[in-house]
Amino acid sequence: MSEHPAPLVHLVDDDASVRAALEDLMASVGLSARVFASVAEFLAEPLPDAPGCLVLDVRMPGQSGMEFQRQMHALGIHLPVIFITGHGDIAMGVAAMKQGAIEFLTKPFRDQELLDAVWNGIELDRKRRAEAAALADLRSRWDSLNPGEQSVARGVVQGLLNKQIAAELDLSEITIKVRRSHVMRKMQAKSLAELVRMMEALPSAV
Repeated sequence: MSEHPAPLVHLVDDDASVRAALEDLMASVGLSARVFASVAEFLAEPLPDAPGCLVLDVRMPGQSGMEFQRQMHALGIHLPVIFITGHGDIAMGVAAMKQGAIEFLTKPFRDQELLDAVWNGIELDRKRRAEAAALADLRSRWDSLNPGEQSVARGVVQGLLNKQIAAELDLSEITIKVRRSHVMRKMQAKSLAELVRMMEALPSAV
């Protein structure tokens, strides 16, 4: 798998002509798109591991776009959402944005409006994916520490001296120094300040 997979735009609209037009629009700027006639169709296929965004019609047979948006987080789907609708109103747009949609476009909209929203959504998803990958890497480093090393790491970030950690854990000071060295190496922390920042990013660690 490529380290930097190409972005994907996911289009869900029950109107076949709209799907075709939007797919062509995305292709015109070099973007690949997956098109679906319903939320159920979208959910029936595995979500590719690539940055992207979701262009979602508000009103569709079966589950509406608004209903699906409310369920996405619980389903583990974190794609930025852009709503398109021919039946929107201000209240509906405000509700969608409050739930995290990045844009709410009423048909007919200008192609450039949608493209700007799509590129913004892709960039937001790239950033989210990078942050998630960094956090997973950090958690993996933390999990590589044995319980004794984790105990020392907690003491270090609390500002305790080696002799204080030794007294608290009923260990020799030399043992604490050795474990502290292991902690810095395994966490790939170049300084105490960096180790503190790492631990703050891992609430389960402290």
